[in-house]
Amino acid sequence: MLKVNPKMLSRLNELETDLLARRERAEAEGWFGEIEGLDLTLALLCSKRDETERITRRPVIDLGIPTPRTTQSTPKTG
Repeated sequence: MLKVNPKMLSRLNELETDLLARRERAEAEGWFGEIEGLDLTLALLCSKRDETERITRRPVIDLGIPTPRTTQSTPKTG
């Protein structure tokens, strides 16, 4: 599944505006199959935008820089 760069949220809004205009025209022309396809595309676009906005609200967690483990010598028995 593709992730949307948060910098592209404004582009998603532009796409939504365009899709809504296309849907209005499809309604006016009676293109019912086109309306169904546009509705699906709009739903997926809104879902992707919501997911991207949710990701941008998450705090960044610093996991630090990994360091190599030191091996401990175990006493030999036997």
